[in-house]
Amino acid sequence: ICQDIARRLNAFLDSEPETPLLRQVQAQTRVALGVISTALERYSLEEISLSYNGGKDCLVLLLLLLASLAHHPSSALPTKLQSVYIISPFPFAEVDEFVDGSIDTYSLDLARYTLPMKEAFRVYLGEHEKVKAILVGTRRTDPHGELLTHFDQTDHGWPAFMRVHPVIDWHYAEIWAFIRHLEIPYCILYDRGYTSLGGTTDTHPNPALKAGNVQSETKEQSFRPAYELVEDKAERLGRDW
Repeated sequence: ICQDIARRLNAFLDSEPETPLLRQVQAQTRVALGVISTALERYSLEEISLSYNGGKDCLVLLLLLLASLAHHPSSALPTKLQSVYIISPFPFAEVDEFVDGSIDTYSLDLARYTLPMKEAFRVYLGEHEKVKAILVGTRRTDPHGELLTHFDQTDHGWPAFMRVHPVIDWHYAEIWAFIRHLEIPYCILYDRGYTSLGGTTDTHPNPALKAGNVQSETKEQSFRPAYELVEDKAERLGRDW
């Protein structure tokens, strides 16, 4: 899987971009791969994990990480990639189904926790004592993302590990351009107008993506797919926080 993703990614990076957006995505991809390469130099594979919840940002991060691992001798690679999934108290069935599919598709060794984030990481690190760094798909426009860098130690009071943010400076449209250009399968909720995934109690289709028509049979409002949104600042309009 690593070799296949690396081949597709290299072909994209070597191609002449069809649009200015794809040119930006190529540049962002090179930066992110550089961050991951630095992380792989600083930490061994058993010291690195990935925070994965099936969302678009960590999906891009997962693909970039797997492509980076293609440069390692296959004999040195683990059979499964260490990863952690902190589950919403009210999870979408569609998200859980997509995450389950990711486990098989991308060979994830995924630990799941239905705990508050701080406690979940505390338990995870207690059960995976060698992990020193966790790759996270946080972006600049996410809550608490404004001041982050590519490498940030956790804050005081949190379990200690290095947070690695390869896609911190990616824009929303760049995330979707990457996913769609490389034809990466993604959670079906994004096709229903959801642009930021949380739990069923605090996540709704994005009102900025309301379509003009209403389903006549159900009287339900229809929504355009997530990738049609352009502005970063509109990404979380479907979230209650």
